[in-house]
Amino acid sequence: MRKRVWVPLAALALGAVGFFGIAPGYVEAGMNKIDGQPGIPVSAEAKALHQTLQIVDLHSDTLMWRRDLLKAADRGHEDLPRLQAGNVALQLFSSVTKTPRGQNYDGNSGETDNITPLVIAQLQPVRTWFSLTERSLFHGEKLDRAVANSGGKLAKVSDPASLDALLGARQAGKGPVGAMLTIEGLQSLGGQLANLDKLHAAGFRMASLSHFFDNDIAGSMHGVKKGGITPLGWQVVARMEELGIIIDIAHLSHQGVAELLPKVRRPVVSSHGGVQATCKTNRNLSDDEIRAVAKTGGIVGIGYWDGAICDTSPRAAAKAMKHVRDLVGISHVALGSDYDGATTVRFDTSGLVQVTQALLDEGFTPDEIRAVMGGNALRVIRAGIMPLNETTLP
Repeated sequence: MRKRVWVPLAALALGAVGFFGIAPGYVEAGMNKIDGQPGIPVSAEAKALHQTLQIVDLHSDTLMWRRDLLKAADRGHEDLPRLQAGNVALQLFSSVTKTPRGQNYDGNSGETDNITPLVIAQLQPVRTWFSLTERSLFHGEKLDRAVANSGGKLAKVSDPASLDALLGARQAGKGPVGAMLTIEGLQSLGGQLANLDKLHAAGFRMASLSHFFDNDIAGSMHGVKKGGITPLGWQVVARMEELGIIIDIAHLSHQGVAELLPKVRRPVVSSHGGVQATCKTNRNLSDDEIRAVAKTGGIVGIGYWDGAICDTSPRAAAKAMKHVRDLVGISHVALGSDYDGATTVRFDTSGLVQVTQALLDEGFTPDEIRAVMGGNALRVIRAGIMPLNETTLP
């Protein structure tokens, strides 16, 4: 009798080990890919210039996955060793809390969720299984643990002083990689404005209003109704500006962008995406939207995946950046990789010199490349994370 009971229990245990131990990594490996195509030739000039840059990437989804940020991984696009190899000064890590089943760029409802099964399979705390707010707080805790265990190689940035300390240490040649928390879609508020203060206290300093579906804050570019900013959304926007949480318009509906940008008091960011002029997909900004972002003093982060640039070549990314520069000026161009965000790319973060080379090939000057690769983002972040009562707005 014991043997009969033991056999199915053993099989069940082995099945559980397989599901919880293997499935999350298998899923990630199938979603965050390198396409295997050859990169572009990199000159000695590009390599030398790249090592002098203060590089900032406005968006990655690495915290969503169950792996050690401090260790080199054989999957995905990013971890501390690869950030170091790519000479990244500051990486903005996004908290993804919910995505719809059958996710696409044209129309999604918020009735289904891909992230809940992933949360359970990755054995995250039970409090994160049913609360989007707790999922974001868990991602914040995950980053805090990585910082604490990094031996000074990873530093959290949450205010101008910590940003200046990071840049000073890196300029002296011994600095860590900086890390800042962001949120992809404020459905993570759970409809409660007070949760924004909790997330700010945990270190979140940038947030997009919506993600792949309409929520109670704003419509999504990929939602069903694709509406504008809701009454709760306007309260959230006002509080974000007061606290020093940068407003990100990535994924926001076109109606929402049109309503929001004339009314903001601080520079806004489009953290990751592309431009309609070089890649006409329902993911990218029109020229009018780019002009409106620039009018706020903000920046447009260009990604490296097909949905953003209709290719995965660094040359395609550089052409999108060139369009923004030629349209509104060099001060409004930035990097927004969307690494580890269920994307397929040509190069991971260790290969960012590919972008430097592509910009040189497009005729960007070294000073322009410094601005694109991080200088513009640093300017907007430094001003944007300061509480409103501590800064003077134009």
